[in-house]
Amino acid sequence: MQNRQEKISQVIVTAGQMRDIEERIFAAGMPVVALMEKVAGLIARRIQEIPLIPRKKRLSQAVGSRVGILVGPGHNGGDALVVARELHFRGYEVWIYAPFSKFKELTSHHLQYAQSLGIPIYQTIEQLPDSDLLIDGLFGFGLERNLTDPIISAINQLNELSVPIYSIDLPSGLHTDTGVVLGTAIRATHTFCLGLWKLAFFQDRALEYVGKAELIDFDIPLADVEAVLKDAPSIKRITPTTALATLPLPRPPVTHKYKQGHLLLICGSRRYAGGAILTGLGARASGVGMLSIAVPESLKSLLVSHLPEALIIGCPETESGAIAQLQLPEKTDLTSFNAIACGPGLTRDATPIVQEVIESERPLILDADGLNILAQMGAIATLKKRLGVTVLTPHTGEFQRLFPDLADAKHDRVKAVQEAALQSGAVVLLKGARTAIANPQGGIWMITESTPALARGGSGDVLTGLLGGLLAQAATKQISVEDIVATAAWWHSQAGILAAQERTELGVDAFTLTQYLLKVLT
Repeated sequence: MQNRQEKISQVIVTAGQMRDIEERIFAAGMPVVALMEKVAGLIARRIQEIPLIPRKKRLSQAVGSRVGILVGPGHNGGDALVVARELHFRGYEVWIYAPFSKFKELTSHHLQYAQSLGIPIYQTIEQLPDSDLLIDGLFGFGLERNLTDPIISAINQLNELSVPIYSIDLPSGLHTDTGVVLGTAIRATHTFCLGLWKLAFFQDRALEYVGKAELIDFDIPLADVEAVLKDAPSIKRITPTTALATLPLPRPPVTHKYKQGHLLLICGSRRYAGGAILTGLGARASGVGMLSIAVPESLKSLLVSHLPEALIIGCPETESGAIAQLQLPEKTDLTSFNAIACGPGLTRDATPIVQEVIESERPLILDADGLNILAQMGAIATLKKRLGVTVLTPHTGEFQRLFPDLADAKHDRVKAVQEAALQSGAVVLLKGARTAIANPQGGIWMITESTPALARGGSGDVLTGLLGGLLAQAATKQISVEDIVATAAWWHSQAGILAAQERTELGVDAFTLTQYLLKVLT
């Protein structure tokens, strides 16, 4: 059974849900002032633990470090003021920037007390002294309106300073749900997300502002979280604990290859032979029991040389070198496979092949040209007729071609992928710096770690093969499709991270990536 901390670390909430959860806590009797003290105390301790501030050591205390506290009018500003007080008591040289004329009552009291302690308070950006660190408490979650001058000008000037900025809850100026910049926003070096993860942390457009993010768990009762979220589709982070609970897929002591999944890959063309190889190597790493790969006849010997354990099926090809017709072995048809993955390197000349596999009832993964062909067919109308499980793995451009009338994936990728899954009946994996996976019931998994090293041609082909192999194995193991998809995406991203750590980001080509997949599990 998962412990509370693991469950809390998975939860992702909207601004409205977080507000409702806090209201339950306060209604139960938790004083706002007590919660503020607790949160700020946790933040103050973390700031002392992170070795980024130049310090003069004396009796293990940080004496002489200069910290600027940016204070807003609400409770986020109150949190920042308590942090200021705690750091002041621990020997830091603290000053406060409070550019607003009105504050919430509790925040105003904390500001008054800080002033009584002799902490300098400034109201204009021009007055600010130098600092080793800035702590951003201007605005917390729930900001919806665009900022205006003079605060826009002040934030822009703060961003130009060569000083680390640590934001409390969310970098000031970001929309909590979409990650949209509301006029301007703090570019944080580090963000302390309070209580529960907010959606903005998983929107690609917000990542350049949040810096390194961590959750400050201030012991929200799990019962309050579950009470607020019970009727809403779940939005969760996939964590190492949840992914590794699935991997490796269990095998009984007595088994054989066909009981461990049979995957059919349909990929490659004379022009894009590498796509078939990389997809096959991704599938190999999954541990699938039997791998069949359908390619144009002219690629058969090449595939055999790279994947000697796979059954390579040479198919008749068009003049352009695409698969013209599936020519499966005798006594074999599409129902012989536990899963089918189709698309990498096909070219659009293989349209009849994609149409054929869509009409089958086998679990199907479509990627690359498989998605482009599906878009030409009309994705939502076509998929609604499918009787089998469908998994789509588009990047943002492919997503917009598949679902041109849905939410803009660049603006709000979480909403976009959720709508796509609901309307198409498919499990949709939207690739990005923060990959989002949605099921047809509205539930979402988020992949919360990745690396720019994966922005290389062929990386997606590796994911398609890896996912196909896991899906084929899971067919008889009673594991939900979206869990398998999320696990594959997590595994793929972790391999990229590990490879980048050992080889640098420039050293992670798609072939190298395949060599790191199994290292993730060791």
